[in-house]
Amino acid sequence: MPIPPTMNELIEDLLRRIKEGEFQPGSQIPSTQQLSDHYDVSVSTIHRAVATLRERGVLVGRPGRGVFVAESPRR
Repeated sequence: MPIPPTMNELIEDLLRRIKEGEFQPGSQIPSTQQLSDHYDVSVSTIHRAVATLRERGVLVGRPGRGVFVAESPRR
């Protein structure tokens, strides 16, 4: 079984997936539970990673709708 990523590795992988176009600007990212399952980390770890990327302006939250890749993500 692979070792779950650290917080920094998780953030870097999400940034890579955005940069490579897997998550397009304006598109919704997978749910917290889906990301938790994918990375084999706790939901709280995903919340912290998403919060960090929101603070950086890479992701934006839309209440009641989800979290989306910013139209012009900053890296």
